[in-house]
Amino acid sequence: MSAATGAPAPAPVAGRLSFVDRYLALWILAAMALGIVLGRLVPGLGDALAKVTVTGVSLPIALGLLVMMYPVLAKVRYDRLDTVTRNRRLLIPSLVLNWLVGPAVMFALAWLLLPDLPEYRTGLIIVGLARCIAMVIIWNDLACGDREAAAVLVALNSVFQVVAFGALGWFYLSVLPGWLGLEQAALDVSAWEIARSVLVFLGIPLAAGYLTRRLGERARGRTWYETGLLPRIGPFALYGLLFTIVVLFALQGRAITSQPLDVARIALPLLVYFAVMWAGSLALGRAVGLDHPRATSLAFTAAGNNFELAIAVAIATFGATSGQALAGVVGPLIEVPVLIGLVHVALAARRYFPQPATAVEGSARV
Repeated sequence: MSAATGAPAPAPVAGRLSFVDRYLALWILAAMALGIVLGRLVPGLGDALAKVTVTGVSLPIALGLLVMMYPVLAKVRYDRLDTVTRNRRLLIPSLVLNWLVGPAVMFALAWLLLPDLPEYRTGLIIVGLARCIAMVIIWNDLACGDREAAAVLVALNSVFQVVAFGALGWFYLSVLPGWLGLEQAALDVSAWEIARSVLVFLGIPLAAGYLTRRLGERARGRTWYETGLLPRIGPFALYGLLFTIVVLFALQGRAITSQPLDVARIALPLLVYFAVMWAGSLALGRAVGLDHPRATSLAFTAAGNNFELAIAVAIATFGATSGQALAGVVGPLIEVPVLIGLVHVALAARRYFPQPATAVEGSARV
């Protein structure tokens, strides 16, 4: 019983999850291992997957991400988005964290921890510039973050990504190192390439999710939509996530296993980056008065990165076998297990946020 309300205490989150969802971290680690093994043992698999592209976009990765994101975006209540867009305590910190703090933190860590490895350093800086638009929606949902807030922040990042990515790449790879007397690099990427990535990895599932909700509610009502349709399409988010992870690691399985020390060197700044950005963002959300769901959305959207774009840019600019591309691939190698761990931290952190007077455990979001 809740001492404050006399109502029954909410069931533990794990008790509300299916067997598959309860052991999600295990399935993700298994998918990573399977991808690495396939990439290592199946001759030519990585090269074959890399060649399956449409206008430069990896078709297998795009397919996995579309399947992964569609069910989550179909769950968003789009009629509530205006409550998010009016919230300056959420939007302003998100813009500052994503476009000022995040790239600067990754730049500093890359130079501090990889001063002797310019290719990996450049690859990490590119990862820091590519702000989240895809997989972070899954982590936010698992951590019981605010779906509508996450959708708005991801859309905001997408717009800024098209406008600012190229300029920030020029600044952090050429201008700022020049001012500091450091080695300079160049980034040759067009706004169209970035826009194409955003349109494929966010635009398509966002449009599909929005139309599914609008048409489904119009045809059968909200109750049927949320209790009948959503439970049927929901599991496909996990299937798409696991498929995407297998493909990503199959693409670079040989490089990852043949250069373990290099992977470890790249992993260190990434680990520090994710920890600093996530914990700092959650604390900032608490400090400015956000509730737990919105502070969680702020934290995951600030800590996550658009690894699809980072890898595509690194390959297009420096080549598929370059150190920059390897650094981009190591990004999800570290991001996936770290952020799934932070999902559990986010759930545990609810006790540090003010609770509503009639605290009721939110509906199962996973």
